[in-house]
Amino acid sequence: MAFQPIVDLSAVEVWGYEALVRGENGESAHTVLAQVNDETRYSFDQAARVTAIEAAGPLFAGRDMRLSINFMPNAVYEPKACIQKSLAAAKRVEFPHRNLMFEFTENERMVDPAHVARIVEAYRKFGFWTALDDFGAGYAGLGLLARLQPDLIKIDMELIRDIHASQAKQTVVAGIVNIARELDVRVLAEGIENEAELGVLRAAGINLFQGYYFAKPGFMTLPQVAFIAEKPIEAALAAR
Repeated sequence: MAFQPIVDLSAVEVWGYEALVRGENGESAHTVLAQVNDETRYSFDQAARVTAIEAAGPLFAGRDMRLSINFMPNAVYEPKACIQKSLAAAKRVEFPHRNLMFEFTENERMVDPAHVARIVEAYRKFGFWTALDDFGAGYAGLGLLARLQPDLIKIDMELIRDIHASQAKQTVVAGIVNIARELDVRVLAEGIENEAELGVLRAAGINLFQGYYFAKPGFMTLPQVAFIAEKPIEAALAAR
């Protein structure tokens, strides 16, 4: 696993880390996922979440942060069985299960959206966070948001890239933020690469961010966001 920080600029702190699949020698997620097929999808999904939790346990020790884990919406499984394995892994490494967040992508067409809705509801009952990844770039968009109503949505990086130079993107993102506010859903902007993008998104009312501008993923380690620990965000940005 590699871990990338999620930054909360309203609190000027690291809000959590996303666990990203890597090979044993640091191979990319694409390389690993290319080896997953229909026969291994379920077992891989289970192994990935257990590995993420067990790796994060000692790294997160004593720190109140979320761990975001991706899951495959088309992996056919019983939600309660997966939950029990996740809870068991969290117990082994003394990781507070209420700090677990499971995110699913809408870039992969869901074979059975009703089943995914049941998964989200089951996770919610156990106190897990749920997140919709790549929002605005996939198949279902607003319809899926209305049906699932996760705790958080992650705006796709294609909407984020060079948003400072696109009035159309700014209008779309402003609409997403307003809808999310009405639904009591938090918004995270991912793929931030420069100050210009960050400034526009901050002005739109977004506080949670993720991207290379803050830190690249760290292989089996938690990369630090140095300026957050050292000084207020306004001063830090001015110094860059």
